[in-house]
Amino acid sequence: MALTDPQSVTISGAAVSLPRVTTGDNSAGYRSADGYVDMQVGHTYGRRNRHRIRLHHSKYAADPLSPALNRPFDMSVNVVIDVPDAGYSATEAKAVVDALLAYLTASSSAVVTKLIGGES
Repeated sequence: MALTDPQSVTISGAAVSLPRVTTGDNSAGYRSADGYVDMQVGHTYGRRNRHRIRLHHSKYAADPLSPALNRPFDMSVNVVIDVPDAGYSATEAKAVVDALLAYLTASSSAVVTKLIGGES
């Protein structure tokens, strides 16, 4: 089963279309037309099942040591869902994922801001 093609993410209020560019066993890759945004989705199965999604973003910005020069910068965000092959139903696992996502996005994503700021 595959995600729909294309996928779409919204970054700073702008929707970015991500058409599928790769497909493999239990994995797929999506990339924007300009190549600055890509998303990887993959699954591994065994005694523990891991489901991973990674959003990678790159851009050019002023070099802090030479502000007259632009250089590439990049970042990524990963979500890994790690469950045993038995003991949790899909509904139970989703409830745990939903709890974490709700925690991170509550109050205008205040916890994400704190996390990026180095709080633990």
